[in-house]
Amino acid sequence: MRKKTQIRYAVSFAALAVLLLLLVFANINSGSVELTVGEIFRILVSREGDTTSCNIVWEIRLPRILAALILGGALSVSGFLLQTFFGNPIAGPFVLGISSGAKFIVALVMIFLLGKGLTAGSGTLIAAAFVGAMISMGFILLVSKRVKKMSILVICGVMIGYICSAVTDFVVTFADDSNIVNLHNWSLGSFSGTSWPDVRVMAAVIAVTLALTFLMSKPIGAYQLGESYARNMGVNIRRFRIALILLSSILSACVTAFAGPISFVGIAVPHLIKTMLKTAKPILLIPGCFLGGAVFCLFCDLIARTVFAPTELSISSVTAVFGAPVVIYMMVRRQSRAL
Repeated sequence: MRKKTQIRYAVSFAALAVLLLLLVFANINSGSVELTVGEIFRILVSREGDTTSCNIVWEIRLPRILAALILGGALSVSGFLLQTFFGNPIAGPFVLGISSGAKFIVALVMIFLLGKGLTAGSGTLIAAAFVGAMISMGFILLVSKRVKKMSILVICGVMIGYICSAVTDFVVTFADDSNIVNLHNWSLGSFSGTSWPDVRVMAAVIAVTLALTFLMSKPIGAYQLGESYARNMGVNIRRFRIALILLSSILSACVTAFAGPISFVGIAVPHLIKTMLKTAKPILLIPGCFLGGAVFCLFCDLIARTVFAPTELSISSVTAVFGAPVVIYMMVRRQSRAL
């Protein structure tokens, strides 16, 4: 039995890795300029080829692919942490309004700086998104103290998200035309326009956050069995819950700062990975969620770029199309089990 379980884990991770490599190649080769396998290999390995092809691959497509990979994985892990914190599989940064809160503060900062003729740096955007995420999370935590039903808490989160989005739209309406152009793609969710400096910053922030999350695998596993059990195992519940909030907020804030709000990834992917691995062990789910989120966002970004080319869809619209049915199925199945 144990051998079969280990084989399942190995096959699942191998399948995710293969899908990731295939999607990376598909994304590199998608666009108005098509390249052969040999050309792509030469450009990636030795940067041999015509200048235009090299620039397209290295300056446009690769940064975007890495952004989708890194941010998609981060969003999925953030969703897993929130689901652990609230003890419910339908908790996620987008549904609970955390992404919308981050979007609101980032939009305010961007409009203010653009109005002064300044450009917001990566650190500024992440800090603004983190503040917005923490404000939304604060409201959710206040509500959670009075409301015990998760369904009511989710509704409150959705309402907070709507309020933040409405205020953001109101602010954008009265911004200068040039500011609106800069904010439009970002506010809908998009990996386009990512640069190498952006990739380096997001990779550094998310790598450190994921490392800290992975180190918390044992406390997370204990917490999944109940607060009393975790406390008996020596886990400081108060510090642990604060750490979960901070880590999930940093991950979702980083995603919102660079790509805007992206829906349903944080809910759907952890559920799919749990179903694939058939385990709740954090030491497996954390890397699994990261790989699954990367695969999911690379696939959705490929769809967004190619289906109606040259028109590009917002990434959030595509993730909603594929992620929402998973969430609906999950809720129906959960209700059926309750009955």
